[in-house]
Amino acid sequence: MATNINEKISAPRNGEGVGSGNGTGNGNGTGNGIGAETAVKERVQVDLTAGGNKKLPKGFTFGALIVCWLLTYGLFRFGFKAESAVGALVVGYLIFLVVMRFVSHGVEGRRAGKDRMAGIIITSAFVIAVVPLISLLWAVVQNAVPVLNYSFLNNSMVGMSEAGSRPGLGHAIVGTLTITGTTAIIAIPLGIMTAIYLVEYYRGGWFGKIVTFLVDIMTGIPSIVAGLFAAAFVGMVAPWTGHRNGLMGAIALVVLMTPIVVRNTEEMLRIVPDELREASYALGVTKSRTIIKVVLRTALPGIVSGCVIALARVIGESAPLMITASSPDGFNYSLINGPVMTLPVFVYSMFQRGMMDYAWGGAFVLVIIVLILNLIARFIAKVFAPKTH
Repeated sequence: MATNINEKISAPRNGEGVGSGNGTGNGNGTGNGIGAETAVKERVQVDLTAGGNKKLPKGFTFGALIVCWLLTYGLFRFGFKAESAVGALVVGYLIFLVVMRFVSHGVEGRRAGKDRMAGIIITSAFVIAVVPLISLLWAVVQNAVPVLNYSFLNNSMVGMSEAGSRPGLGHAIVGTLTITGTTAIIAIPLGIMTAIYLVEYYRGGWFGKIVTFLVDIMTGIPSIVAGLFAAAFVGMVAPWTGHRNGLMGAIALVVLMTPIVVRNTEEMLRIVPDELREASYALGVTKSRTIIKVVLRTALPGIVSGCVIALARVIGESAPLMITASSPDGFNYSLINGPVMTLPVFVYSMFQRGMMDYAWGGAFVLVIIVLILNLIARFIAKVFAPKTH
């Protein structure tokens, strides 16, 4: 392509001379040659652009979308006598795509038209993904505001039927932090060490493949199955703890969280260049010390942020905790002495009792905790990221 363009640029037009290096050519020929070269360059430059210099006015796309929606809604409302606003939005959007396809192709050219259509579709997908999330957050905040106060965050549900009582979810917050904290203490070291084994010691070995296969199975295991396993396991190993307790709930969450930590840590360790390991070995450093001082230190930001995200993922589980930790109305600071309430189970319990304000309040607190954990993960990834300069 570049050769053809250069040939076009260097070739003079018929009847036009080009001055020679010794000055024997006439000046008119030289001028015509330069003019021809400039014209060819401009023509090639225009040919290489998508549709030339013609562009649709700024804001035309958004305006066309609004017009298509309004016309379609009017047609549905007054023409078809239909009250379906959603149907009008969908049909109006499809009409908008057809209109923009022909308008952009006719004004901007084929390639620029395709580029604009791709941008419209990508932007639409983004809006479709974001709108439900914003609607969810707005619904949670709007319905939770009436019950949010200090008493709601500090009290329990004990004595809620008494006159003048001010019940709350303080016991659920304590139970959630206790169970998820215990889960993190068990699952994070277990998951990181399993990933180190898979990546650093048995790469491609048959035993490593079996472990990887089992981790994949655990990743897709239903949460209710994890709850049943935890109840049976703790009941067999420590029957003196009782029928339901916080330890069972923590074990259930460990089963769900460990494969997530393993997968994330495994990916982070594989990103570390082998050159760093080889340089450490060349200096006589042992394998274990290389893993601790070189590999883990390099992959630390991704590992830590992944662990925090995994914790945020399991903190909202309710099914295994309903089986294991139960749903008491009072505070319980012990994991092995009786049932423990958590926020997801609190939301479900309030919904079952018809106390929707309290259910929305519990959902709001749970969303805030998950949001804080995700912000912590981003902060850790940014602070501990390897410096590029």
